[in-house]
Amino acid sequence: MSEFAVRPNETTVPLMPCASVEETLAFYEALGFQATYEQRKPYVYLALRWSGFELHFGPAPKGLDPVREESGGCLVMVDAVAPYHAAFVAAMRRAHGKVLSSGLPRITRYRPGASRFTLVDPSGNSITFIQRDEPAELEYGGSKKLTGLARALDNARILREFKNDDLQAFRALKSAVRRHGAGAPVVERAIALCHLIDLAMVLGEPTDPWAADLRGLDLTTSDRQRIESELGHLAGLQEWLP
Repeated sequence: MSEFAVRPNETTVPLMPCASVEETLAFYEALGFQATYEQRKPYVYLALRWSGFELHFGPAPKGLDPVREESGGCLVMVDAVAPYHAAFVAAMRRAHGKVLSSGLPRITRYRPGASRFTLVDPSGNSITFIQRDEPAELEYGGSKKLTGLARALDNARILREFKNDDLQAFRALKSAVRRHGAGAPVVERAIALCHLIDLAMVLGEPTDPWAADLRGLDLTTSDRQRIESELGHLAGLQEWLP
């Protein structure tokens, strides 16, 4: 073998902007990350480690607005995402007394069986954990095998899990309930309304319209079982159902 041959033993480390050293360290250390290097002058540089991967942070460019969440990001490929989400949620509860699910920083919701979730840090960086065997192709707009409200629900799932866009998912579901709700099976309407309540809570919108509609539905035992099976991960679900 040539002395210049490339050997497949590379390691890549993401380098992302840091808008606040204090806020960045507080967020990641509360999650269990270890700061392995910390420099503030003549320029910012942080190195953090958790389990088997590292995140590095450098100076934020002039005019960076973390709220826009266009700062930077990376993908962390893992065998199974659920244990990572559970570990971070538990750490948040210990540090903050609650799960940070809206604003900055936050962790996106995790639906059992989902193949990804995202941490959004105080600088607006997105750290997305992805299951290695995640399907290679997605049908944005909802599966073409589905129609009406069922397709809108599938689209909302993709918007939340793959595009981290709760606002667009909220808008899409509101429109779909208006257009297709009356003709959809009652259980699908109930699932859509539960998603709308959850999204409204995340976005700081009123939940009353969707909660009132949900309370007015006549659900069978079978309907409730399906709802609980699909949406059991939503906090407060039992309180919403009629």
